[in-house]
Amino acid sequence: MTEYSVISDTEEFLAACAALVAGSGPVAVDVERASGFRYSQRAYLVQVFRRDSGVFLFDPPAIGDMGALQTAIGDVEWVLHAASQDLPSLRELHLEPRMIFDTELAARLLGHDRVGLAAVVEDTLGITLKKEHSAADWSTRPLPAAWLEYAALDVLHLVDVRDALVAELEEQGKTDFAAQEFAATLARTPKAPREDPWRRLSGLHQVRGARNLAVARALWEAREMYAQQQDISAGRLVPDRSLVAAVLANPASKQALAGIKEFQGRASRTQLDRWWQAIVDGRAAEQLPRERVPSDTLPPPRAWSDRNPEADARLKAARPTVEAVAEELGMPTENLLTPDYLRRVCWDSPGTTAAEIGDALAALGARPWQIEQTAQKIADAFVEAAQAPDTTSPTAS
Repeated sequence: MTEYSVISDTEEFLAACAALVAGSGPVAVDVERASGFRYSQRAYLVQVFRRDSGVFLFDPPAIGDMGALQTAIGDVEWVLHAASQDLPSLRELHLEPRMIFDTELAARLLGHDRVGLAAVVEDTLGITLKKEHSAADWSTRPLPAAWLEYAALDVLHLVDVRDALVAELEEQGKTDFAAQEFAATLARTPKAPREDPWRRLSGLHQVRGARNLAVARALWEAREMYAQQQDISAGRLVPDRSLVAAVLANPASKQALAGIKEFQGRASRTQLDRWWQAIVDGRAAEQLPRERVPSDTLPPPRAWSDRNPEADARLKAARPTVEAVAEELGMPTENLLTPDYLRRVCWDSPGTTAAEIGDALAALGARPWQIEQTAQKIADAFVEAAQAPDTTSPTAS
């Protein structure tokens, strides 16, 4: 077993960056976080591999300024697996690729049955990787040797995987598809924060009444503040189900709160004063949350036949058509066209020509290759749906 070490001091860091500059070809990059353990999504380890340079494991919290690494590799292609998951943590370190190759996304476009890193490495190179440390607490210091080997293997073969997938993409005529997808991944902006993030509480649908919702909001905010202060995953302090259980139980005192069996979690009793004060504050809140929140989310398709029969007909005609195109191209339907995009053009009916539908898809975020493959097919399906007899009408024969 190769022994790997973590680079944590400035001298080693600068030497590693110089070695990467001297390497050749693309660089493989990966990030290890402590999701489920820490509040933040910061990177606790950044792994980099380049041919003629080797594998380097960087400790961002210890190094601090990662600018030398950006200078060393910023202008070459970065190879990542599921890039959208790692780019936010990399950007937090001011590490920003100019161009990427996403091995997971490429595998999807190619129709691989399995797209996890270990599966793609095995399918393309015949090498078996063990993934037993993927959910580890990477904020641990020192990191065990077995974890370091696992982290190194995540990038050691990635450039070879990339080369194999490049050949597959060329063979299937999907090189441009992939290039557009990679550019879109790189250009994608983070979603705006939710107006009421506390409404993400699992089980909140059980809570009735604005006052009770105010208590749920206060408990969520108290937990969020404490989780951020301690840099501990909020759910490890007090799970969502425990906060909701406390709201539903409506305790009359701090002692009653402590007596709720379902109110569990590592901080449920040690921070009892904090949770009780949140309940008190929620009950006294002057600004109560709305019980129903306006949303631009479309109704579920099963309700369309009653709420928008014409849209229902369009969707029933267009969906199998798009699925057939995806099957012909040998890729999952959701990679050919985001399902929500199809539902929205069916619901809104921007027109029945390929140009009109293409413009609507582009406004939603579809890439040119996706529009080229689907817009005319959807337009044809819309015409078919409009010409079909209305079997729901009482006068229909």
